[in-house]
Amino acid sequence: MEAFCGSRFWDPNISIHTDNPDLTPCFQNTILAWIPSIYLWTALPFYLLYLKHYKRGYIILSMLSRFKTVLGVLLWGVSWADLFYSFHEVLQSRTVPPVYFVTPLVVGITVLLATLLIQYERLRGVQSSGVLIIFWFLSVLCAVGPFRSKIMTTTAQGHVNDRFRFTTFYIYFALIIIELILSCFKEKPPFFSPVNTDPNPCPEFTSGFLSRLTFWWFTSMAILGYKRPLEDKDLWSLNEDDTSKIIVQQLSKEWDREKAEWKQKEDVTYMKKSNHMLNHVGNGPEEAEVLIRDKKHSRKPSFLKALLRTFGPYFLIGSFFKLIQDLLSFVNPQLLSVLINFIKNKDAPAWWGFLIAALMFTCAVLQTLILHQHFQYCFVTGMRLRTGIIGMIYRKSLVITNSAKRLSTVGEIVNLMSVDAQRFMDLVTFLNMLWSAPLQIFLALYFLWQTLGPSVLAGVAVMVLLIPCNAAIAMKTRAFQVEQMRHKDSRIKLMNEILSGIKVLKLYAWEPSFSAKVLEIRKNELRVLKKSAYLNSLSTFAWVSAPFLTSVSLKRIQQFLNHDELDPDCVETKAIAPGYAITVTNGMFSWGKELKPSLKDINLLVPSGSLVAVVGHVGCGKSSLVSALLGEMEKLEGEVAVKGSVAYVPQQAWIQNATLKDNILFGHAPNEQKYQNVLEACALKTDLEVLPGGDQTEIGEKGINLSGGQRQRVSLARAVFSNSDVYLLDDPLSAVDSHVAKHIFDQVIGPDGVLKGKTRILVTHGISFLPQVDHIVVLVDGKVSEMGSYQDLLKQNKAFSEFLRNYALDEDIEEDEPTMEEEEVLLAEDTVSIHTDLADNEPVSNEVRKQFLRQLSVISSEGGECPNKMSTRRRVCEKKPAEPPLPRKNHNEKLTQAESSETGTVKLTVFWQYVKAVSPIISLVICFLYCCQNAAAIGANVWLSDWTNEPVINGTQHNTTMRIGVYAALGLLQGTLVLISSFTLAMGGINAARTLHAGLLENKFHTPQSFYDTTPTGRIINRFSKDIYVIDEVIPPTILMFLGTFFTSLSTMIVIIASTPLFAVVIVPLAILYFFVQRFYVATSRQLKRLESVSRSPIYSHFSETITGASVIRAYRREKSFVDISDLKVDENQKSYYPGIVSNRWLGIRVEFVGNCVVLFAALFAVIGKNSLNAGLVGLSVSYALQVTMSLNWMVRMTSDLETNIVAVERIKEYSETETEAPWIIEDRRPPEDWPSKGELEFVNYSVRYRKGLDLVLQDLNLQVHGGEKIGIVGRTGAGKSSMTLCLFRILEAVKGEIKIDGVKIADIGLHDLRSKLTIIPQDPVLFSGTLRMNLDPFNKYSDEEIWKALELSHLKRFVSSQPSMLDYECSEGGENLSVGQRQLVCLARALLRKTRVLVLDEATAAIDLETDDLIQMTIRTQFEDCTVLTIAHRLNTIMDYTRVLVLDKGTIAEFDTPASLIASKGIFYSMAKDAGLA
Repeated sequence: MEAFCGSRFWDPNISIHTDNPDLTPCFQNTILAWIPSIYLWTALPFYLLYLKHYKRGYIILSMLSRFKTVLGVLLWGVSWADLFYSFHEVLQSRTVPPVYFVTPLVVGITVLLATLLIQYERLRGVQSSGVLIIFWFLSVLCAVGPFRSKIMTTTAQGHVNDRFRFTTFYIYFALIIIELILSCFKEKPPFFSPVNTDPNPCPEFTSGFLSRLTFWWFTSMAILGYKRPLEDKDLWSLNEDDTSKIIVQQLSKEWDREKAEWKQKEDVTYMKKSNHMLNHVGNGPEEAEVLIRDKKHSRKPSFLKALLRTFGPYFLIGSFFKLIQDLLSFVNPQLLSVLINFIKNKDAPAWWGFLIAALMFTCAVLQTLILHQHFQYCFVTGMRLRTGIIGMIYRKSLVITNSAKRLSTVGEIVNLMSVDAQRFMDLVTFLNMLWSAPLQIFLALYFLWQTLGPSVLAGVAVMVLLIPCNAAIAMKTRAFQVEQMRHKDSRIKLMNEILSGIKVLKLYAWEPSFSAKVLEIRKNELRVLKKSAYLNSLSTFAWVSAPFLTSVSLKRIQQFLNHDELDPDCVETKAIAPGYAITVTNGMFSWGKELKPSLKDINLLVPSGSLVAVVGHVGCGKSSLVSALLGEMEKLEGEVAVKGSVAYVPQQAWIQNATLKDNILFGHAPNEQKYQNVLEACALKTDLEVLPGGDQTEIGEKGINLSGGQRQRVSLARAVFSNSDVYLLDDPLSAVDSHVAKHIFDQVIGPDGVLKGKTRILVTHGISFLPQVDHIVVLVDGKVSEMGSYQDLLKQNKAFSEFLRNYALDEDIEEDEPTMEEEEVLLAEDTVSIHTDLADNEPVSNEVRKQFLRQLSVISSEGGECPNKMSTRRRVCEKKPAEPPLPRKNHNEKLTQAESSETGTVKLTVFWQYVKAVSPIISLVICFLYCCQNAAAIGANVWLSDWTNEPVINGTQHNTTMRIGVYAALGLLQGTLVLISSFTLAMGGINAARTLHAGLLENKFHTPQSFYDTTPTGRIINRFSKDIYVIDEVIPPTILMFLGTFFTSLSTMIVIIASTPLFAVVIVPLAILYFFVQRFYVATSRQLKRLESVSRSPIYSHFSETITGASVIRAYRREKSFVDISDLKVDENQKSYYPGIVSNRWLGIRVEFVGNCVVLFAALFAVIGKNSLNAGLVGLSVSYALQVTMSLNWMVRMTSDLETNIVAVERIKEYSETETEAPWIIEDRRPPEDWPSKGELEFVNYSVRYRKGLDLVLQDLNLQVHGGEKIGIVGRTGAGKSSMTLCLFRILEAVKGEIKIDGVKIADIGLHDLRSKLTIIPQDPVLFSGTLRMNLDPFNKYSDEEIWKALELSHLKRFVSSQPSMLDYECSEGGENLSVGQRQLVCLARALLRKTRVLVLDEATAAIDLETDDLIQMTIRTQFEDCTVLTIAHRLNTIMDYTRVLVLDKGTIAEFDTPASLIASKGIFYSMAKDAGLA
């Protein structure tokens, strides 16, 4: 080196052992000058590769760019001036060392390269270049040394040695500083870049390198969020690469590739096997089949592979950052040991100490920056994973077969989306730990070995022993979590059903039974929680379970994505026999490959343009036939062809949560004329007048604010508007009243309707329309028993004509009976006026009605907040009054209540409520334990540092045993305290969870019906699922972390101040900085979290809507637009999630900077006060300071999390304190056991209203019913018929007057004593999931014989005994696996079992074919002969033989007498009977 430089390369006397250090000229000219060049040339190939792929158009040559280039050229000139000067000196025959040629040459070429890079980047559209900023920074850094050294030598010598090089160096130094400053500014956006139409693009994309490094670009949002709560419009739009469109496309490409590869492998194995087999004589092929089938099960296409291929590369960049950060994290401890040696060495020069402090600070800052880059990459990967998985699940759910769909409830599929996709997101951060943790352990051991030697092995031994323990605990935790998920799922499912059928539970007085079921599940759930809490307080490695949990999730998702898909070609749409629109030959269909066929030997030819009716009994396969034509069933054999486009009206109308108009247009272009015609034909005009916003009314989820008939008509209107070729109408007339049905048949379906000339298949129960259809198909048990026109079938004199003869009469009666039927043309009548009983001439009440509807639509649109809404099937097709109108005031309260929890800080009272739930004493104990545990920790460390300072005498220290004993005691004490405190906290948390849930459940069972009528189920379920989950599993660990970090930070400050009192000065400014950052962050982050959770539920509600309506979406071929909507919703959600991630990075960098300052000052003050301090204390204070960074960061995060999550307590409290109904049982007023023995009813001056502020529904009713009488109750819509039954059960409480049953005032006894002694068969049958037996007898009161007897009388015996599990037949959610008719019969069976003296019948005839209906009437007449029966009649012929008929009009009694004398007196009843053709 000396020959190369002409002087010494390194001289410790000049550079180290001196109070005024300097570097040798040789070192300055070689190493320092080359560092920037080496860096740039190393980075170059990677950077060029990156630029090649980076296409964003070019940037116009700006002043900035010109300046940078000119300066670069000048720099090159200056460097080479040195080179030419060296040649000049050689010519002067002076000896010049080679370094003066090499260095200027290298530097010159490097700055030239940098200048060219500036231009190349400009052409590639790079706005701010990190590579060059680092290069200029290094150059300046390396030039600072020579800069100082040249000044020092010149002052020492008094004159300049080498004037030329001296001058060029200073010019060079000035130029690189300017270059560094200029390179920190960013260029304008590229020209010709795709036009950004974005109203609010994310500034990250255009921000400079430094801004990205420190996340400075986010500051604008943090400030905005601090000034006022953020709103949707403040959010930036997503970066292109994070949108669903791009991500799902990539992922599905990889997944298809994976499936294709797997299929190829399958085929290969198949080929091999079968060839091999066929060579043998005998039964070759069969064996081959068997073997192949086994192979099939062995390996499914791996979703994980597809995920890795899609997201792996991006994720690896983050892993690279993590690696650097791990290596850096071991530099500071090394520096600390250098610092301690420096303090011990009293004659070391002071600048060493300052240098060490500076290095520690620099290293810490670098670590911070790199770590947060790594996190950013991780979280963005996680976010993309979630987008991808949700997109894949959504797309799959549109093509999955019905049998596959049956395997999982809607709720479970939605769980895949919410829970499992979330798990993947959480896993990503842990993935790097899998290699990083072992690496860190290894490095730590290596450095410890260097310091301590073999004694490290003791620690290693303990660690190795702990690994199996932790693994066991992790496996156990995983098992617990899986079990707990199971309990939670079943609890939510049960709650869901309870809330959907709450009215029925009240009417039957079944609440205790169901309450007990919920609490039972909850008990198990908490038991599991408790076990895992014990485990967790034993185990520190809670996170080990994350990969296991994800493997469970992966399995579930993979299983879902591997389900069978519907075969798109099972229905032929192109080739078809001429003249026919639909042909089926030898069709055999089932609902799943493994199920027995539901339709057999179907042969069907439907001529184009004809109208075909399909008739048959309940459950004979009518709807299945329609599904088969749509391609929704598994085609086992035969051919199906359907020509042209299809429109489909399902039996249970599927309504989207959108405006009424959107529901009808269903994505078609609007056409006003045609639209109006459709409304007219479908009898929707009148309804629109009543709806608050006309056709712009927002329809709640599942069509909640429309009556059943309206929903059906909207569904029909959608079909008519779509103008398709083939119409499949699955019983669209059942939900509407007979005269509306007639109108629709005439105007739309029939021979003169809007659809004439189209091919129509109509499933129907209504006989009156049959004479007008072209063909009739009669189905019996899945086979076509007869086909032909009406006349043909009559002549054949088979089953059909028999059936017709019996019922033709009834039908005629029913035909002209519009007045009698619960009218549906006016929605308001349906939903409201029953309660308000409006006379139409009262403008006021009309106002009320409109207002109510408006609020209904607001409520239902507001209710969009629950991820578990999925399975809330709400039955509001009731024609009974289910939705009493709300007065304005009430509604406003609702709104403000939603708001109050929406913005601003959380009130202290909420924390206090939680503390109360935990119990205040336990809370104090917990805090005290934490103080003790930290005191023990500090004690142990201080003792240790004191011990290290003890003088060493003759190679040993004195009283070692005493030292070790005390240290061990303190360590053990700390361990025990940690255990006890986390135990206590876990117990406290579970205690709180138990009391809060029990309170909520208790209150919800005692809440009056009116609450449920005005609150969307989704909202209540949300309290039971999301909020209880937060209280169970989120709040306790958050509090644990918060207390931990809080006390750690506190003890750090105490230790540092104790060892270097000067530090107290710095604490104030640092605390202020910290406080500001914390407030800014918490305000912004809390609001971002809220926005994120609000935008999350629409994803799930839209998803569940899609699943329920999948067959409709497919029939209309609208899959693509629904996928787009879903993508849009996911993007909307990620739009608020992304700033949330960034806000954490932003905070982290700023808070860790505060922590790094703590390190800097702790070290600085140690150096300054070096003479008065001992080394042990300095080591203690600085090592504490090194820990504080993390705990400060986490403390802010935990504060924020606590504030966000504690709201759950508030929300649950709010719903635990709503008003309750009367007590269930009043001990000293219990009626006698056999009450009511006679069944006499008496109404005395009875008046009732639905709620305060509304009109009376019944006014001054006075009537007496003797025991055993049969009373029919009739009246026009809204006369108060249903209200009367509700009053008997005290669902409504009297305003004045009273009801007596057998002389007992019902208002005096407990609700359960009353309700359990009456029986009702409600209008719409509600079943709960569970066994059939549980549905009939939840309290297990009756014997098997009694139950079978009831089933026999309700004509269900044949069905039940044909099921393999008989009485334990599992009913699915809402009784979906029974037909509607069968459900009605189950309700009848319930009534037969209870057999009380008073029976109330709310007649429901829509869902049942006429024969079943007759059977029911028969059973009631015979079985309830001696009971008092009250029937709300919809069809007069059922009550013509009753003892008396009560005619209600506007809430008062109009007529009350025997049917015969009422007809004779020619009053209201007479006119009704006349309309019905009975008089």
